[in-house]
Amino acid sequence: MTAAPATPALPTTRPAGCPFDPPGNYATLRETAPTSKVRCPAGMDAWLVTRYADVRAVLADRTMSSRGASSVHANPNADLDFEVSPGSIIQLDGAAHSRLRKKVIAEFTVRRVEALRGYVKELVESHLDAMLVKPGRADLVQDFALPIPSLVICELLGVPYADRAHFQRQSTTLVSTDATREEGEQAYDALSGYLAELFTAKQRNPQDDLFSRLSVAGAGDPLTMEELVVLGLSLLVAGHETTANMIALSTLVLLEHPEQREAVLAAPERAVEELLRYLSVVQWGVLRYATSDVQVGSRSVRAGEWLVAALNSANRDESVFPDADELDFDRESPRTHVAFGFGAHQCVGQQLARVELQEALTGLFRRVPDLRPAVPREELEYKHNTLVYGVRELPVAWG
Repeated sequence: MTAAPATPALPTTRPAGCPFDPPGNYATLRETAPTSKVRCPAGMDAWLVTRYADVRAVLADRTMSSRGASSVHANPNADLDFEVSPGSIIQLDGAAHSRLRKKVIAEFTVRRVEALRGYVKELVESHLDAMLVKPGRADLVQDFALPIPSLVICELLGVPYADRAHFQRQSTTLVSTDATREEGEQAYDALSGYLAELFTAKQRNPQDDLFSRLSVAGAGDPLTMEELVVLGLSLLVAGHETTANMIALSTLVLLEHPEQREAVLAAPERAVEELLRYLSVVQWGVLRYATSDVQVGSRSVRAGEWLVAALNSANRDESVFPDADELDFDRESPRTHVAFGFGAHQCVGQQLARVELQEALTGLFRRVPDLRPAVPREELEYKHNTLVYGVRELPVAWG
């Protein structure tokens, strides 16, 4: 008897030569097998959804549960039989998810975020001032890309920036696919304990920040301490990890395409949308769980099956983005990308990320027009083992 062919593994290896292209042969899959079974590092089979239209349909379908968090399928040490924690805005569905989202969405509206633009601009300028007093060389990650979104999210949430080394260390473990289950649990417990103490202090002495408002919003529908901690953890980790990596990786792209910098300075809003599409730093897609039978493209997906919506494949779909593998700042309708997801779980902080990216990139290349890489690209270390893609260090020089 001929053995059945083995289920192919989820693509996780990026092609040699271009660190900006997504892993896997997505172009071939979109053409020949747009929804196909793969074996995930977490040990289960899932339907890999690669076409733009199908990805959006999966993410918009309310029968698709987000209980698997965003990318647990990429972690070989993941526990697939977990119970979703109260307060998990990433994993909860339906009314439970809407309840949490309504409690925080006002802080992230376009109007509220635009009011923060001046503060973001000041941070950009002050960090450039500090960087430029160095003798012509710096690590753009530690000196610029990481501290700016960290300071902004700390200011917005009400987290002491002096504690950043602690929460960034735990955050790094939580998004790593190399961390053991024990290491992940220890990081989660450490960060949860820290946030419980912080919320308790804010209940006693509230300030003008989101965590204080969540802590004292007792009328009608108060959050429990467990809900506060889990919600706070999601906002804190997501609030600096993705944007910091996007700032650094976008800078690297523009260092390699110096002719594109003027387009960024002239139209930062359009440029940032194209960078978000092109880079798609949530590198292994987002996981969904079918709660009922559903049709995805030409495939029949059964209740109880897992699906991976490949955001980076959708954002390189030629039927929506002609010459999708090219960085094109003149592209039409750049905001149709799904870098922030789609549907009910679309990233609540996307407007803040946009403002941070616009101000960081325009400030950097306006102040340092002769910025250049300080080492060859081949010597850079990329984050191939984290849920959010980026570079660990980015040595740059000027002058």
